[in-house]
Amino acid sequence: MHQRIGHRLRLLLLSNSRNPGGGWLDHAEGEIRDFLGAAGATPRAPLLFLPFAAVSMSFDAYTAMARQRFAKMGYALVGAHRAGPAAARAAGGFVAGGGNTFRLLHEMRRRGWLERVARELRRGRPYLGWSAGANLACPTIRTTNDMPVIEPASLAAMGLLGFQLNPHYTERTLPRHGGESRDQRIAEFHVLNPRLPVLGLREGSLLRLEGGRLELRLGPGARLFRAGRKPRDLKPGASLAGLR
Repeated sequence: MHQRIGHRLRLLLLSNSRNPGGGWLDHAEGEIRDFLGAAGATPRAPLLFLPFAAVSMSFDAYTAMARQRFAKMGYALVGAHRAGPAAARAAGGFVAGGGNTFRLLHEMRRRGWLERVARELRRGRPYLGWSAGANLACPTIRTTNDMPVIEPASLAAMGLLGFQLNPHYTERTLPRHGGESRDQRIAEFHVLNPRLPVLGLREGSLLRLEGGRLELRLGPGARLFRAGRKPRDLKPGASLAGLR
């Protein structure tokens, strides 16, 4: 499913939530503030947090953790698990945390959030997601690194992008380890899905989409995979126009 990037979409998609030695979302705080706008500048509805990727902690605990972190940046945040999907219309924006992508998609679909959130995003509401939350913006979740601990009704995600992401991307392999590398796994994906590019988003890097402009920012950048072509490394600031 290739689709043209919409000019009203506002997305901030992070590979990871924490850099080595840093606090939660610290490395991206400046980008988050710039993306969401000055806190307290004008009255705004709270951000809606989608905690459904959590597996080893409760949705309440994950939401409390996110609420505290976003409050430090000046933003109010409420948990979607305590509200019905109709609350999507009133949200000031959406935040999807990392965790297990299969759990996130399963709960979003089962609870009726997936279509409603995607609809609001196409109307211009901001969306911030990291790891599993970044995967949710793709056509499908087929390039996640996560174990399928639960079975969603479909692997189709929100389809806001015309390409796939692979967060936490690394080309490194472990010595004396017989498993496939990430590059090999993506090559397998392209055997069966040759029309969908895959952007391997390295740790510390993020994508920002606003006004129809897609930018790679922060960190070491990304690696772009296309079927039948040699992978290409991209640094922050590199053009991503071809991914449309």
